[in-house]
Amino acid sequence: MSVVVRFAPSPTGYLHIGGARTALFNWLYARHCGGRYLLRIEDTDRARSTEAAIRAIFEGLEWLELSPDAPPVFQSARADRHREVAERLLAEGRAYRCWCTPEELEEMRARARAEKRPVRYDRRCRGRDPASVPPDRPSVVRLAMPTEGETVIEDLVQGTVRIANAQLDDMILLRSDGTPTYMLSVVVDDHDMGITHVIRGDDHLTNAFRQYQLYRAMAVDVPTFAHIPLIHGPDGAKLSKRHGALSVTEYREMGILPEAMRNYLVRLGWSLGDREILSTEEMIRHFDIRDVGRSPARFDMNKLLSLNAHYLRERADTELLRLVLPRLEAAGIRVDEAGRRRLEAGMAGLKLRARTLVELAEAARIYVAPRPLPLTPKAARLLDDAMRKNLEALAGRLVHLQRWDEESLESACRAFAEELGLGFGKLAQPLRAALTGTTVSPGLFEVMCVLGRDEVLARIEDAARGRNPAVQQSH
Repeated sequence: MSVVVRFAPSPTGYLHIGGARTALFNWLYARHCGGRYLLRIEDTDRARSTEAAIRAIFEGLEWLELSPDAPPVFQSARADRHREVAERLLAEGRAYRCWCTPEELEEMRARARAEKRPVRYDRRCRGRDPASVPPDRPSVVRLAMPTEGETVIEDLVQGTVRIANAQLDDMILLRSDGTPTYMLSVVVDDHDMGITHVIRGDDHLTNAFRQYQLYRAMAVDVPTFAHIPLIHGPDGAKLSKRHGALSVTEYREMGILPEAMRNYLVRLGWSLGDREILSTEEMIRHFDIRDVGRSPARFDMNKLLSLNAHYLRERADTELLRLVLPRLEAAGIRVDEAGRRRLEAGMAGLKLRARTLVELAEAARIYVAPRPLPLTPKAARLLDDAMRKNLEALAGRLVHLQRWDEESLESACRAFAEELGLGFGKLAQPLRAALTGTTVSPGLFEVMCVLGRDEVLARIEDAARGRNPAVQQSH
């Protein structure tokens, strides 16, 4: 049997991190088994489903490189098929019409609460003669659930789970206006799409018992279920925005790389020994849904940032340049060809100190910011009148330097500091401030090499002449 899985989000909100992990687990299991990974948009709630949310789902999956193996299925387009199945079950006696009014249903619920019984439909219409009901009274269609025995599911993650059938109410398949319910639509679509394994959050486990009985009523194969635990915050509470439960696209805007996000998500519930860093190829080779733990995973933003820093260092400098340029331009910094060359030359040093693309773009400003550079408060304090004169004198030495490499630059700067009777640090930090506008950067001589002789001398002259803009706050 070829494995076929699906990711089935509802477009009533954006793709969040829990949904992204569910998509990843489905995608990995399909790839591991040589099967297919499909996408279904469960948009039957037309009032709450939005085109913006649908676009965000597609965009998020594309960014994570988890696009499906076939065009997506839209559940709302299949309502006729869903109704057809309900009508067939009705004709076969596996479903029945229920004419209970809202008042009757509320009375039923109130009595159950008063008697401290579970609130569920009491099946009063199950044997009701249609002739006893006014012909114009609205009705719903309910599934005739078994009333004895138990429903047992062999879940690949949760193990053997069971429930007494007496606890399952006769769920509604068609509403009084003829629209299919979520439970009916899901089962019909999974069957028609050939889904063999349903991998989803364990908040759907209670639905699985009811859906199991609907598969049986339809006389079709029941897929294998795998219900994965939800993601919690570091404090053990349900994951919320205060923990970092943002949409996937927000993580992209924060500067997270897709390979880092995949690596982080796969470790939320599944592991390969103590390995923290896993390539996508390794995940595919080793991932088995049976190895997912039953305990909720805990989201940790610091771990995600640490992983992202690793993948930034692994990325080619040319790729990082492509990713950083739009962020610089969005910040109003126009990067010319000389700036591009400096960025690419300096990327190796920049990426060692960044955790996100946002931080990388911020650090990259030192190579492309227009002159004269603005100074942070700390940088400005280093450039007093005496130091400005020292830097101007240093520029006079550097202009004649025969070789413009790190070793030659360091030798010249240290010799100059020694002539002034200064510890090298007393010169290095003001020089860094003049060249970058900040007090933090990659190695000073690396920066000087990347900037090149002309730009270094021009920036030193700006600082020596006091041309830098008024003090601003650090970024």
